[in-house]
Amino acid sequence: MSERTRFVLDERDMPTQWYNVLPDLPREPSPYLHPVTNEPITPDDLAPLFPMALIMQEVSPERYIDIPGAVIDVYKTYRPSPLNRAVALEKVLGLPAGVKIYFKYEGVSPAGSHKPNTAIPQAYYNKMEGTTKISTETGAGQWGSAMSIAGALFGIDVEVFMVKVSYDQKPYRRFLMETYGAQVHASPTTLTDSGRRVLEMDPNSTGSLGIAISEAVEVAMKNPDVHYSLGSVLNHVCMHQTIIGEEAIKQMEQAEAEPDVVIACVGGGSNFAGIAFPYYKRRLDGKSKARLVAVEPKACPTLTAGEYRYDLGDEAGMAPVAMMYTLGHDFVPAGIHAGGLRYHGDSPLVSMLYDTGDVEAVAVHQTECFQAAVQFARAEGILPAPESSHAIRVAIDEALAAKEAGEDKTILFNLSGHGHFDLAAYEAYNSGQLEDFDFAQGVTLCQAE
Repeated sequence: MSERTRFVLDERDMPTQWYNVLPDLPREPSPYLHPVTNEPITPDDLAPLFPMALIMQEVSPERYIDIPGAVIDVYKTYRPSPLNRAVALEKVLGLPAGVKIYFKYEGVSPAGSHKPNTAIPQAYYNKMEGTTKISTETGAGQWGSAMSIAGALFGIDVEVFMVKVSYDQKPYRRFLMETYGAQVHASPTTLTDSGRRVLEMDPNSTGSLGIAISEAVEVAMKNPDVHYSLGSVLNHVCMHQTIIGEEAIKQMEQAEAEPDVVIACVGGGSNFAGIAFPYYKRRLDGKSKARLVAVEPKACPTLTAGEYRYDLGDEAGMAPVAMMYTLGHDFVPAGIHAGGLRYHGDSPLVSMLYDTGDVEAVAVHQTECFQAAVQFARAEGILPAPESSHAIRVAIDEALAAKEAGEDKTILFNLSGHGHFDLAAYEAYNSGQLEDFDFAQGVTLCQAE
């Protein structure tokens, strides 16, 4: 076994293709439906929202899609991202030699998260089609930051609808987006019909990703020179993120190790898909037996408490209808600090694999996640994003369970971003003011007064 603890690929070894899971799914995916006609959606229906290249990727039967050279050139400014063995954390936990923890670190990107992996190609394809402006939403601000950076790099204006609770909790994310030239609004706003409708029902609404999506989609639908961009959920987004897992497979081979379990937090599903889908393919090929574990907040437990059915992707019913695990498109979760995990639904692809038993899911409270994040930070020196802390919590739990059972286990998790803009959340935890919320403490808009 190599004694190395950090595994970094040469840029010449960076993957040049994204992995598309569609050909390898256990059954045919259910089609997206038009939110008005309820009929299967067509490429022409999506054309007001997305460039045709992304629409074609959404339904492509090809297992691997070439990454454009211009995208690779930008990727190389921060990729390949490192994979580390968490030896200091292992020591703190008192793990035996047979229990090992590795993490893929996506916080090295300019946005501090995995989100540029799809923001860069989305901006590129929009630029190639002549788009002059992109409208989008963001929860904690990581996606909005990534899209703002990508827009600046490719010369596209960006308008961001940021969920109000995160807009208030994380002002420095807004400052970052604005510095890159983006226009940022606290959603729900009075700027759109969908935002005004929400505020009429609940003037004190803290917002949700479903509401912010409605506002961003409305802007794109009403302006022919504007396209919409989504940071998670859809197939093309999940596919762009698979560069994470493709790199991780090569790096774990450098480490002479094969994971028994692969873990990532899940909100819309993109960072989980990014690391898990390539390992799903590796499992199909008989090269791995890894369990794939998605971790979500108990305040928004989409997979573990939701229903598997068709639902709208946004609150106002403007986005396509998808077959997914959902808590209801009008559900507004409690204002936890992991804003990127406050989405009512989940990726249709992740949802299908959870339904078929190919993916596992667990829900955890935010205080136990922050406890794990602080323990990790003090051991490894990296401050995790609140979203990523969910993966750390379950990685530690898996390691301690293996220790207790006297089993060998190799654990790999995706550290999807750093927490440098989340210090208010850490201050709340450190001062004992951080609260836990359950699913029942959310709000359904149709019941709001």
